[in-house]
Amino acid sequence: MKLKTLAFAAAAALSLTFTAYATKPGQAPKGLKNVVLVHGGFVDGSGWQKVYNVLKKDGYNVSIVQNPTTSLAGDVAFTKRVIAQQDGPVVLVGHSYGGVVISEAGTDPKVERLVYIAAFAPDAGESVQSLIANPPPGASAPPILPPQDGFLLLDRSKFAASFAGDLPAEEAEFIAASQVPWGVEAAAGKVTVPAWKSKPSWYLVATDDRMIPPPAQQSMAKRSGATVVEAPGSHAIYVSQPEVVAKIIAQAALGKK
Repeated sequence: MKLKTLAFAAAAALSLTFTAYATKPGQAPKGLKNVVLVHGGFVDGSGWQKVYNVLKKDGYNVSIVQNPTTSLAGDVAFTKRVIAQQDGPVVLVGHSYGGVVISEAGTDPKVERLVYIAAFAPDAGESVQSLIANPPPGASAPPILPPQDGFLLLDRSKFAASFAGDLPAEEAEFIAASQVPWGVEAAAGKVTVPAWKSKPSWYLVATDDRMIPPPAQQSMAKRSGATVVEAPGSHAIYVSQPEVVAKIIAQAALGKK
């Protein structure tokens, strides 16, 4: 009898332990739990690591798309494969050129909400190439070098000031040195049916961005009907301010306007 009593007590204690763990704050987020992150041009998915860590800590299921950035069609296909792996509805997040990708891939039935992080939000028939053709007066021009073999790179000597002005010098230098060549075909890729026309979106404007002028970001956000949040930060705000970025993603997951 004593053994049975001890066994029952142990089982009860173990049950309470697991219950406490399961209901621990941050372990089971409310709203949508699946988040898919899409990087932009000149970089790869590793830049999302800090945002990933914050979201994972808060209980989200986070996946990162490693787009080759050679063509829009290819990047959309890569993104849709990751979306297909999710076990439920998705918050799809894009930075910079990643905004073009999510605008096209976001029509996938699993995608319920879109988040643009200092990103392009093109309308039908638009591309990065067409959106940057007429910058706002006084806007700084990104230091994009002439294409070589169909690919683009940023001038390394001007990378930090334009792309990552609020990062430590060594970190900005590393990102500049590890640039991923961005395909001219990807930059010219036109969106067919923008997902933001049928799905709710959120937009984080980086007010110190020198790659996509803040007025252009505000204009695209307004046109898309997005819930807008503004924060001081460079184009690399997803690296420099992961908490701010994670917060707007969580806001989208909860459907908060």
